[in-house]
Amino acid sequence: MDPAEEARLLGLARRGDMRAFGRLVDAHQPAVRAFLRRLVGSYADADDIAQDAFARTWEVLNRYDGRSSLRSFICGVAFQYWRRGRRADNRRLARDTAYSELEDSHTDAPQNTPERLALRRAMDELPPDQRAVLAMCLGQDFTHAEAAEVLKLPLGTVKSHIVRGRARLQAALGLAPETNS
Repeated sequence: MDPAEEARLLGLARRGDMRAFGRLVDAHQPAVRAFLRRLVGSYADADDIAQDAFARTWEVLNRYDGRSSLRSFICGVAFQYWRRGRRADNRRLARDTAYSELEDSHTDAPQNTPERLALRRAMDELPPDQRAVLAMCLGQDFTHAEAAEVLKLPLGTVKSHIVRGRARLQAALGLAPETNS
């Protein structure tokens, strides 16, 4: 969706047009859901959080000031929902592991299943903010600045989370760290 069309739909949505907001949701839903799936690890839980985040975004749409992209604003709302729900992580982790194993066993590339499970487990071991930064920047191609804004973290912290998180994942997966030549 081009910026002019997004701005037009945003104006309509702010005046209560649910159809316009629905078109905005359709445009941004894939990015938000993909970010949350990488962050949470469970498709079902990520989709639940995304639904809550879009409902909340409708309620607080007047707070969107346009300084960031609408995608970043919605991902920020989604991240806050995830952060509030972390208290249930132990229950979620058990459910996620079972779901991931089932989901991975039905993929077209079963030879990748052990690697995908190892990556999921390694991601689960990262601190929550580091996991969120990696999911956004490496998994969803957010810029460091966008991730910093969404996650309410300083840009330098985002960059260090990338470096440290990547190193932790490589170590957990038994891979040699990349060398900068």
